[in-house]
Amino acid sequence: MPKNIVLVGFMGTGKSVVGKKLAQQLKYGFVDTDEIIQAECRRPIRKIFAEEGESRFRQMEREVIERAAAKDHQVIATGGGAIIDDQNFQALKRNGWIVWLKAEPDVILQRVGDAASRPLLDIEDPKSQIERLLNLRRAAYSKADAAVETSRRNIDEVVQEIVKLVFPA
Repeated sequence: MPKNIVLVGFMGTGKSVVGKKLAQQLKYGFVDTDEIIQAECRRPIRKIFAEEGESRFRQMEREVIERAAAKDHQVIATGGGAIIDDQNFQALKRNGWIVWLKAEPDVILQRVGDAASRPLLDIEDPKSQIERLLNLRRAAYSKADAAVETSRRNIDEVVQEIVKLVFPA
C-alpha cells in the first residue's frame, strides 16, 4: 500500500480541488506544491516565472517535491509540469502511488478561466498551447500508476474512483 497519493496532470484537471477532498476523506495531509512555492517566495508563480525564469521555478519545485515526498500519508498535488522532471517522478514514485488526472483541452481552458494568469498560457491562442503542452507531456504523465478522466465528472466522482483504484476492495 502506498504511503502517499500523488496527483499529476495538466493545470485545470482538478489536482488541487480533488486532492483536498481526497485528503479529507482519507484523513491524510494535503500538500499543493505550487501553493508551497508561492508561500515560501511570497509571490505568485507567474511573478516567479517573469522575474527569475522557468528554470529557477523548476529548481524550487524540485526542492519542495523532495520534502513533500519524504513524508507519509499525504495527498500531493503537483504543478502541471512537475512530473516531466525525472528527478521529481522518482522522488514521488519512491513513496507514492501516482494518479494522472486528465481533461479535454476545451474543459481545461474553461476551468483555468483567465489564461493570462497562467504563465504558460499567457499567449494569443491558449487552446493550441494547451494541446501542444499536453502532447509534449503525455509520455511523462503516462508513467503514472493510473489515469482518471475528470472532464465530465464532479469532484466526488473523481475522489471515489481514486479511492477504488488505490484501495481496491
